[in-house]
Amino acid sequence: MTIIHQLTIPMKMHSPLFLRFLLLSLLLQTSCLVVEHPHAAIAPGRWRGVLKLTQGPLAPPDESEFANIQFEEVTEGELPFLFDVVYDDDTHFHLEILNGEERLRVDHIQFGRDPSTAKDTILIDFPVYDSYIKALHENDVIEGEWVINFRDNYRIPFIAHFGRGYRFTELKKAPVMDLTGKWEVAFEVDTEEPYPAIGEFKQDGNALTGTFLTETGDYRYLEGTVQADKFYLSCFDGAHAFLFEGKILADSTLVGSFRSGTQYQTVWEGKRNPDFQLRDADSITMARDGAQVVNLQLEDPFGKVVSINDPEFAGKVKVIQIMGTWCPNCRDETAFLREYVSTHPNEDFAVIGVAFERYQEKEKAMNALRRYVENLQLPYPILLAGLKDQATAESVFPMLPRINAYPTMLFLDRQNRIRRIHTGFSGPATSEYAAFQADFDQYLQTLLAEK
Repeated sequence: MTIIHQLTIPMKMHSPLFLRFLLLSLLLQTSCLVVEHPHAAIAPGRWRGVLKLTQGPLAPPDESEFANIQFEEVTEGELPFLFDVVYDDDTHFHLEILNGEERLRVDHIQFGRDPSTAKDTILIDFPVYDSYIKALHENDVIEGEWVINFRDNYRIPFIAHFGRGYRFTELKKAPVMDLTGKWEVAFEVDTEEPYPAIGEFKQDGNALTGTFLTETGDYRYLEGTVQADKFYLSCFDGAHAFLFEGKILADSTLVGSFRSGTQYQTVWEGKRNPDFQLRDADSITMARDGAQVVNLQLEDPFGKVVSINDPEFAGKVKVIQIMGTWCPNCRDETAFLREYVSTHPNEDFAVIGVAFERYQEKEKAMNALRRYVENLQLPYPILLAGLKDQATAESVFPMLPRINAYPTMLFLDRQNRIRRIHTGFSGPATSEYAAFQADFDQYLQTLLAEK
């Protein structure tokens, strides 16, 4: 440590010599300060993460109205999201990923020095979705890749910077209109079979939140911005990487692009329509005539063979949840069922999950199921049906012409007869969720009242 000795030269306090001496003293004292590292690993607070979906642009079809739109406010193919680093004590921390109203807590984190690079490495694991982020950390920057295990060599470059609190841009261009409200939307308008959706948006100045509802599920919590006649929305939750870019046209209609990860991109259009409705979720999937009784016997992830006719299920009203651990809409439905079972104990009611997984190898699929059950602490069993394909689905549920969506919910009476089939799931990010909750309870009570 440098020691400043007292000078014996007399100086007036306001003389130039004294001022120079004072400045020198401050500089020397500052140079000897030792600042302790304020955190055990990465900096606490707000981070801005980016997934680089494309190394080069995935261009929509040339004939689409969207093809020639330039998005000067953002970088092509970058999906941004925000997350907070929160320390639970001096050494342990978790992440909270921010998407609209959702704060997704991530606890499965490892941090240490990689011997091969001599750099700090962070592993952020999403065990429910069987994916992870592995990255190097240096000087308030985290850089690496997001990996999905069940997809072949599926890796997306990832980078995050500490202290950046904006999602898409810091610009504040005055929006040409307010997008708040309900929109009639068609996706894949560049194909022969576009599919319908509902856009639900809420705008506050430049800030934009909302989601899209389809007949197979919703696109969860989206967050973004409106800049003049352009708008942007994104979501990252460990399973989905959704990026929406759009333009407000002169006639107040919308045209946009939708990217899901690195392997899918399409064009969509929308017009304001507060009265637009999708098909009733209970009318999309119907059981074959004369084949309405469900008979299941499958293995759970802990090696137990479970039958729908076992004593613990016999004579009960049942909900069969057709799902997959890879499916975020299934995850939302699972959270609802977990809460309902926990708050409505009834000896005459049971839930059974039936999972169609994306692993060919049985043990990998079983591992995914075990992680799912243990991390979500489920109070009901989930059984492995096999690979997610139509042939497997037909062998397990021969009474269904096809499974149109994951999740799909079957309501069974006490004789295991299908009484109702609910296709897809509109989760807590949508305006339909409260109505679904009330309808689920009402219909279940109706079945329970039957003797």
